[in-house]
Amino acid sequence: MWSIIKPNQRNIRFWQVAVLVAVFGLWHVLTTPGLIPPIFFDNDRQAAFFFGEPVKIVARIWEWFVTDADIYGHLWVTLLETVLAFVIGTVVGLAVGMWLALSPVAAAILDPYIKAANSMPRVILAPIFAVWFGLGIASKVALGFTLVFFIVFFNVYQGVKEVSPTVLANARMLGAGQRQLLRHVYLPSAMSWVFSSLHTSVGLAFVGAVVGEYLGSARGVGYLILQAEGTFDINTVMAGILVLTAFALVLDWVVGRAERHLMKWQPKSGETEKL
Repeated sequence: MWSIIKPNQRNIRFWQVAVLVAVFGLWHVLTTPGLIPPIFFDNDRQAAFFFGEPVKIVARIWEWFVTDADIYGHLWVTLLETVLAFVIGTVVGLAVGMWLALSPVAAAILDPYIKAANSMPRVILAPIFAVWFGLGIASKVALGFTLVFFIVFFNVYQGVKEVSPTVLANARMLGAGQRQLLRHVYLPSAMSWVFSSLHTSVGLAFVGAVVGEYLGSARGVGYLILQAEGTFDINTVMAGILVLTAFALVLDWVVGRAERHLMKWQPKSGETEKL
């Protein structure tokens, strides 16, 4: 019996769902008035006030998507801001990273400025972007761009720098020009680093969109969460967080699918060990 339920690659999904059910079950027990005596709070209503009740949170999500169906416009705005920030930040980070990795003089000149910009707490730029670009989508995309760009940039820069000199020498001996080196040597080397950074970048793109909506917006899931916080509606706040988390996981899954499709040439860890 234990061999059937023991965690392994075949039943990993079962265990993932089991952990999720256990977390929500414990959450429900601790926050539902009357189920257990209050332990950390003076009365059994305080836990529900601070952490919400899973049943009511699920009911709120159901209202958003089915009963009232009024979240789709807000969700579309947040997803559009996220995707734009993610795509633009990735493309620009890839281009600038490749350029500076292949241009040592330009990299040396710009190095202190890039490090200074990266060390800046970029969330504080949100009010400035709101003044520059207004309270529409552009200011949220700009904030998300600053969060995504540096992660992709540094990974691409390092990926190109990690190219083996032996590989470059062999490619040049075979007559490869700069354009062929870029396509067949530098880009493949950088792509593995890029995809490792994109999984983090997806979440940061969401952060940029939601923080921007917090500071000034009339639409978006971040705006819904901010309105709920103003009325101390913790169930709606938690519902918004769960919705954002779910869609961040969907985007991360899309990135993973793209990585598996574009990186077919790269051997898997198991295959590498066999070799």
